[in-house]
Amino acid sequence: MTTTETEPTKPRVFSGIQPTGRKTLGNYSGGFRQYVSTQETGDAFFCIVDLHSITVDYDPAELRESTLDLAAMLFATGLDAQRSTVFCQSHVTAHAEAAWLLSAVTSYGQLGRMTQFKEKAEGRDFVSAGLFTYPILMAGDILLYQTDLVPIGEDQRQHLELARDVAERFNHRFGATFRVPGGVFPEIGGRIMDLQEPTKKMSTTLSSEQGAVYLTDSPDGIRKKFRSAVTDSEREVRYDPDAKPGISNLLEIMSVATAEPIAELERRFADSGYGTFKDAVGESVVELLTPIRESYDALRADERELQRLLGVGAEKARRVAEPTIEAMYDRMGFARAAAGRLFGAARPRGL
Repeated sequence: MTTTETEPTKPRVFSGIQPTGRKTLGNYSGGFRQYVSTQETGDAFFCIVDLHSITVDYDPAELRESTLDLAAMLFATGLDAQRSTVFCQSHVTAHAEAAWLLSAVTSYGQLGRMTQFKEKAEGRDFVSAGLFTYPILMAGDILLYQTDLVPIGEDQRQHLELARDVAERFNHRFGATFRVPGGVFPEIGGRIMDLQEPTKKMSTTLSSEQGAVYLTDSPDGIRKKFRSAVTDSEREVRYDPDAKPGISNLLEIMSVATAEPIAELERRFADSGYGTFKDAVGESVVELLTPIRESYDALRADERELQRLLGVGAEKARRVAEPTIEAMYDRMGFARAAAGRLFGAARPRGL
């Protein structure tokens, strides 16, 4: 696959995040900060994946509000509408279409092995078909944009591997159509753990109020949560995720907040008690999140501007996704109507 002179030479970047649930420090560490860094080096698309949010019980009014909440947070954490395309998944109908087409090249067995499906389905009286098949929708999200790089947290690695498998299977069966994307995972902070249960991931839905640090928490609330964070009986600030998950988690969090290497933090707090260390971690997170929260509050107050920015992003996303969805229909053998979408659609980028 080669690019033409008129196509972008920068790598195409795509990532998506669900709007439901208050966003945590884990979302920032594994997602938002990566988005900001990758927008500097690539042709970047960041999607609010609202279609994914309906796979479990949800409140429609809350979904509308949380979609705008997330848009404000994406811009507050550093995404620039002039450099990145930020849009809602449901505003680009090609996402839902691609998911159905790609279901033809995704195996039932692959979906059944998805760890997140097993975790989210456990204990539920009703498990929707959408919860089982949403990794196909995620694959479509990524592949529609001829993505080179996907900045994601460690917990999404399995889903990205499925997207790669689906792309390769489609290309083999129907001809070269998709680029096969690679992942971008943070070296530190890719999986921030719950402050009260440090063997479990910090979660927007499963963590307790004290176990999760939310990006809109007050400074005093953040300090209180870190003071009560679970550590262990051995009074040594040392990075060892297996033996010392609580302390290791706090070291990763402080490294994310301050950009200091973990080894340097170990040296700095070698002779400190856990109380002193936890206070320092809490203060570093307060310094990180205070300007983000202030920017978020200002952005969220102007819903009309948020909707305008999402509209601009959706229009660009539709134009970029159109050649790929048309190529999918064409290569899978569909007879396309002469009106509306045209026969012989433009070839996707790089094909």
